[in-house]
Amino acid sequence: MALNRRKFLKKSAVTGAGVAVAGTAMAPSAQAAEVTGGGRKAPKRYKFTVMGTTDLHGNVFNWDYFTDKEFDDKAHNDVGLAKISTLVDQVRAEKGRRNTLLIDAGDTIQGTQLSYYYAKVDPITAKGGPVHPMAQAMNAMDYDAAALGNHEFNYGIPVLRKFQEQCRFPLLGANALDAKTLRPAFPPYSMHCLRTPHGRDVKVAVLGLTNPGIAIWDKANVQGKMTFPGLEEQAAKWVPKLRSMGADVVIVSAHSGSSGTSSYGDQLPYIENAAGLVAEQVPGIDAILVGHAHTEIAEYFVTNKETGKQVVLSEPLKWGQRLTLFDFELVWGKGRWTVEKVAAKVLNSNAVAEDPKIVKMLGDEHEKVVAYVNQVIGTNAAEMTSVEAPYKDVAIIDLINHIQADTVKQALASTEYGSLPVLSQAAAFSRSAVIPAGNVTIRDVAGLYVFENTLEARLMTGAQMKAYLEFSANYFVQTAADAVVDPAALTNANGTPDYNYDAVSGLSYEIDIAKPAGSRIANVLFEGVALADDERFVFAVNNYRANGGGNFPHVAAAQLLWSNSDEIRNTMIAWVTAKGSVDPAAFASVDWKLTRNGTPVF
Repeated sequence: MALNRRKFLKKSAVTGAGVAVAGTAMAPSAQAAEVTGGGRKAPKRYKFTVMGTTDLHGNVFNWDYFTDKEFDDKAHNDVGLAKISTLVDQVRAEKGRRNTLLIDAGDTIQGTQLSYYYAKVDPITAKGGPVHPMAQAMNAMDYDAAALGNHEFNYGIPVLRKFQEQCRFPLLGANALDAKTLRPAFPPYSMHCLRTPHGRDVKVAVLGLTNPGIAIWDKANVQGKMTFPGLEEQAAKWVPKLRSMGADVVIVSAHSGSSGTSSYGDQLPYIENAAGLVAEQVPGIDAILVGHAHTEIAEYFVTNKETGKQVVLSEPLKWGQRLTLFDFELVWGKGRWTVEKVAAKVLNSNAVAEDPKIVKMLGDEHEKVVAYVNQVIGTNAAEMTSVEAPYKDVAIIDLINHIQADTVKQALASTEYGSLPVLSQAAAFSRSAVIPAGNVTIRDVAGLYVFENTLEARLMTGAQMKAYLEFSANYFVQTAADAVVDPAALTNANGTPDYNYDAVSGLSYEIDIAKPAGSRIANVLFEGVALADDERFVFAVNNYRANGGGNFPHVAAAQLLWSNSDEIRNTMIAWVTAKGSVDPAAFASVDWKLTRNGTPVF
C-alpha cells in the first residue's frame, strides 16, 4: 500500500548531529483550571500520559503465520499492532489526544513471516519496493518515537536504514555510534512539546538506548560500521544535556531488561539488561520504558542512588500483548514544571477488537504472506513434533541438526577440515512446532526456526564439547532419584529459556538430573567409544551461540572455519525443497537422555 508522502514530513525534523525533534502538540482541552482557596491560588497542574510498546517483532495482526491461524496461548493473550491501535485510540479519547505520547522500546522488524517477507522475499530495499507493514501501521497510529532493538540489525543495516526512512517518527539510539567517528549513528533523543491550559509548555525528552549485545549477536552486520557502548554511560552523558535544553520530563526508552544480567558473560564490558542500573545510577530520569526481556512489568520503582528519587519502570508484554501507560502529574512552581507523581500500568490487548483501519490498510500484505507460507515444498513420511523436545531427544530437533551438519560437511568437503567429524547443536525454539505427515509447507519448516540465525562452523575439541554439554545441562531442575517426575517441572532452571538448552548431535551422552548443576554429563561417546579430550570436531552452530549468546563456554573463542550469510531457516527450506521428501527413519536417533543415578527418566 502506498505511503502518503505528504504525511511523511508531518512529525519530525532532523537537526544538528542527527537529533530528531518531534512536532509540537497543539493546545489541549482545558484540564483542572486554577482554583482559589483562602485567597491563595492553587498551583498550576498538568497531567499527561505516555503510552509504550516493545518487542512487537513484526506482529501487526492477531495471527500466527507458523500455524496459519489466529494467535492463542494458555493465557489467551492476543498480539499485534491492530489490537494496540484500538487501545491507543481509547486512551487518546479518554485523556485528550494532545495530552498523550506514544513510544516503543525496539525489536520491531523481525520475528514473524510478515516481517521476513518484506525484508527478504519482497524486500523494502528493492527499487520501487514496498513500504514495510510495521512502518505503515506505526505511522497510521502516530507513534512519536521508537528505540532501536537488537533485532533491528538482523537483516543488515541497509534494511534498517530503509525502514528508518519509511517511518514518520525517529528511531532512537544514543548508544548506537558510528565506528569511525564515534558520533551517534541514529538520533539519540526526541523532544516533544505539550501545550498546557496554563500557557506554559511541557517539554518531554525521550532518550533512546539499545542493547550492547548487538556487537556480538549481529557482528557480521555491524563490525567496523557501528559500535554499542553501555547504556549507563550514554544515559549519564545525555540526560544532563536534555535537562540543560529545558526538558521538564525525561523518559528513557531502553531496549534492555531490568535485571542487571547478561547472556554474553564477560565478552563485553557492558551489561545486557541494564534498565534498572540506568535508573539507579543516572539522576534526572523520570520513567523508563523497558524492553528486550519479554517479561511483563506493570510498575516497578527503582531508587536513584544520587538523588533518592523514585524512578518508575514498566515493560509491556511482547508482540503487542500489552500497552504500558505512564501517567504523569506535574506542578508549576519557581518558573518551571516539576514532576510530582508518575504511575504506570499495563492494558491487555485481548480486551479489544482489532482496529478496522489497520486491518483494511494491511489486509493485502497479510494475504500475500499467508499464500507464501502455505506453499508446499515437499513431503514427510511421519509426523514430528517438538512437544517433548525440552526433555527428550526427538526427531524434529534431529532434523535441524541433520540439515546443519549436512550443510557444513558439504561446505568444508574440499578443505583441510573436510575429514573431521561434524557435530551440531539445536534448541527447541517452540514447543508447538509440527512437521505433519504428508505435504510439508514453508511455514511448517520455518516454524522450527523462528529466529534469523545464520550457520557457522567452529573448531572444537572433545574436552570443550564436554564443557559445552555440561553448561547446557544447567537448564534442568535438579530432581532426586526417588522424586516423582513431572515433565512440566524439569526444565527452565533459574529462568533458563528453552532456546538456551542445546541438544548436540554426533555424540551420545547422559544427563543425570539427580546431580547438581556442573556434574551432570556422563558416558559421553563418539562412535561408541569414550570421547577423547583431544579429539577435534567441526561444530555446526548458529551465529547467536557462536558469538556468545547464552554465554556457552569455548565456542565464541573457537576458530571459525566457515560461515553462511543465509538464515538457517532458509537453509532448511532449501534443503527440504531439494530433497523433495523427509523421512525421520533416515536421521532420527536417541543420542541423549535424562537419567537419575544412571537410570533413564523416560
